[in-house]
Amino acid sequence: MTPETRTRVRWGAWLMLMLFATMASAAPRAWLDRDRIVLGETVTLNVEAGLLSSAPDYSPLEGDFRLSGHSSQRGFSGGTGQTSSYTLFAVALRPLRDGVLTIPALSVGNERTAPLTLVVEPAPQQTPAQARGDVFIESVPDDTRPYVQQSVGWVVRLFSAVPIVSGTLDQPAPEGASFQRVGDDAQYSRTINGRQYQIVERRFMLVPERSGPLEIPGASFEGRGTSGLFDDMFGGGRGGRLGAQVGPRTLQVQPVPDKAPQPWLPLHDLKLRYRANPAELRQGLAATLTVEAVADGATGAQMPELELPPSDGVQVFPERAQVDERFVDGRPRATVTRSFSLVPGRTGAVALSGVRMGWWDVKAGEAREARLPPLQWNVQPGAAGFDPPAATAALPSIPAGAGPSTARPGDGAIAPAESAALPLPGMQGDRAAWVAATVLFAVLWLLTLLLALHWRHQRPATPAGGPTSAHAPDARARPTPAALRKALDTGSFEDFVQVLGAMAEPPVKSVDALLERLDNPAQRRALEAMQQARWGDGDGPSARALLREAFADGPRWTVPGHAAGESILPPLYPQR
Repeated sequence: MTPETRTRVRWGAWLMLMLFATMASAAPRAWLDRDRIVLGETVTLNVEAGLLSSAPDYSPLEGDFRLSGHSSQRGFSGGTGQTSSYTLFAVALRPLRDGVLTIPALSVGNERTAPLTLVVEPAPQQTPAQARGDVFIESVPDDTRPYVQQSVGWVVRLFSAVPIVSGTLDQPAPEGASFQRVGDDAQYSRTINGRQYQIVERRFMLVPERSGPLEIPGASFEGRGTSGLFDDMFGGGRGGRLGAQVGPRTLQVQPVPDKAPQPWLPLHDLKLRYRANPAELRQGLAATLTVEAVADGATGAQMPELELPPSDGVQVFPERAQVDERFVDGRPRATVTRSFSLVPGRTGAVALSGVRMGWWDVKAGEAREARLPPLQWNVQPGAAGFDPPAATAALPSIPAGAGPSTARPGDGAIAPAESAALPLPGMQGDRAAWVAATVLFAVLWLLTLLLALHWRHQRPATPAGGPTSAHAPDARARPTPAALRKALDTGSFEDFVQVLGAMAEPPVKSVDALLERLDNPAQRRALEAMQQARWGDGDGPSARALLREAFADGPRWTVPGHAAGESILPPLYPQR
């Protein structure tokens, strides 16, 4: 393949990859930066769509919201086995009334987003105690009496009634607790006592490590407003400096109760549900069961692994859990989703006990258990002509929770990566979508290669006597005697053999084949001398001189049906 063809193939592959990335973009999705706000505040609605998508139609929102701050940005993202391109649209929404408002499905081209729900609380009757001056700070925990190892949401809000040019918002970490920032700052506005304030909300997650009093240092802000900028420009040097602080707070941390379920999981709420439940099972074929857990007041790292109880006659192959973490109502919320491939080894009735997970209700101070109902199927025979492989019955029993984080070398567990390699023809849902995407990518790649080959054959051959590389003979045109002389003068013996072999019809690559094809005895003797110089104790300069003399007028090939003379040397690579 010539450099030009390789360049075309690379460009074609790149264009196909970009096309595939655009086509592989997921359906548009919408989300809010906060699910609960106070009347008078704004909330940001984000809509992510394909790279070339047009802006969403926001007209259905105008009845309940005042819209402002439209923006958009484009980008690419990549991950294991996936490349996607997107356009992110954002708009600020100010509710016109309180209550539970619905963000309706929005049209993005020919597709639509899913509807969303926003809780708008009535405007507070009391203003924040710190609400005075141009700038003030509010620091609020979601629970003042948490338990040990409970995830406490800590929110610091900076209120500013004047534009801020620069500044620093600082929240020191306490001793005796894990304290880390969560997500990006949220920005919105609120009207307080008839004055408009811009709010920067910064979120933290606090996890107490021991019981007893826990003091959290106060937050502080130091910055400069626009008036100070103009003072500096005109030599005033005074005013414009902004500052605010809030005093420390003390939380009373409770110990782990004696009657608490293990593993210890303090939460505000926990919900389990089946996201995908196969309608039927067939012997030897895989079906997908997906379980979702939504934990209010925990991060993904604090959640125990979702596991299925064992079932007689059904093997379970767990996949890696997917975790989505958000900050809702001032505290973390984790959504854990895990899929399991169910492979029945026999026909007849099978049952699966419901998933159960114990947790501690931090509001009520009681132990609770979230559970899913049991499932039952009547396993049907596999597809006609399909015999379950013997290896399926011989597979070791796999714990439902086995995965990369639990499997140990030598314990017989199969990690999801190995399970995915098994021939499970009954995959459904997301797996089928990935298979379709893989097939589409393969088709696009094949089209790229076909176009490259078409371009290659459509290009005219190099005219006789045209430029030809002695080191890499042009596959589109047979090398000329001039090219052969150049290879002999400036190249190695290997270069000479390559050019000479390319001049044959059809081309050959070995010296033995050349000896059979050449009709001139002097040329054959010159090649044999070259071989002795290459592999024996022959004289290289003398062999090169013989080649120049013998091939001065180009090679002389045998006529079909006329046998060439025999070589005095045995073949270097004997034919079998």
